[in-house]
Parts: sequence; structure tokens; C-alpha cells
Amino acid sequence: MHYTIQFANTDQEIAATFTAMHYLRPHLIELQYIETIKRMQRHNHYELAYLFANGKVCALSGFRIAESLAWGKFVYIDDLITIEQFRSKGFGQALLNWVSDYAKQRDCHELHLDSGVQRHGAHRFYLRERLDIACYHFRKILI
Repeated sequence: MHYTIQFANTDQEIAATFTAMHYLRPHLIELQYIETIKRMQRHNHYELAYLFANGKVCALSGFRIAESLAWGKFVYIDDLITIEQFRSKGFGQALLNWVSDYAKQRDCHELHLDSGVQRHGAHRFYLRERLDIACYHFRKILI
């Protein structure tokens, strides 16, 4: 199946990704989505890329390039989702490889992401794609 991967930068492109993002982040409110993405792009170096096939957004990845003392320069994937009806077509793998190549071109040495403990299917995919379980992620709700 033919597809393209591109960045969502315009309001129209960002809006087209909402349905896919909503599968992963059901708490998001559509009326606030474009504004939130644009704010994250401006202030947090957030990039939103999507895979487009057969006239539809089938998968997306939100990520950022960062640097830390622990990891050096790295890419952190905030969001990675393939809409259920488009799974097992290689779209997730294509998007993960695209983000990896993008990061390598920007001198990143590592790729990082967190995944909820309940997302067993995603974990099987990440392990199959040779990502390692490298740490625990802890949180504390402040409000």
C-alpha cells in the first residue's frame, strides 16, 4: 500500500490527525487540539508527523529532539499510534523507522519512549522492533 509521511504544521494538517491521536489520548478535547499542538511546537520543540494512505491519516507520531546528561542528544517519542483498522500493515514500523532516521540525521544517539503498563500490544510491537525496556517511569500527581 502506498503511503506518505509528513509533518503536521498547518491547522488543517493538525486537525486531520485528531482522530488518530484521540485513540491514544481519549482525554483530549477536539476544540483545543490545534491550539495545544501549536503551543507545544512553539515552546517544547514538539514535532507531529503522520502517515497518510488511501486518503486517511492511518498513524502518527509526536516527538521531540532533546539533550540530557543521562542520554546525550536523543529523540523522545511522546505519541505513537496506528488506528486499529490499519494495524498489521507495516505503518507503525514505517513511522518508527522514519522518526529514527529523522533523529539520526540530527545527530541523536538514542530513541526513548514511555508506554503505559496496560498497552500489551504496543509492548509486543516495541520489543519486536528491538526497543529495550531500560527503566521504570515514576510519577506523582501535583494537583
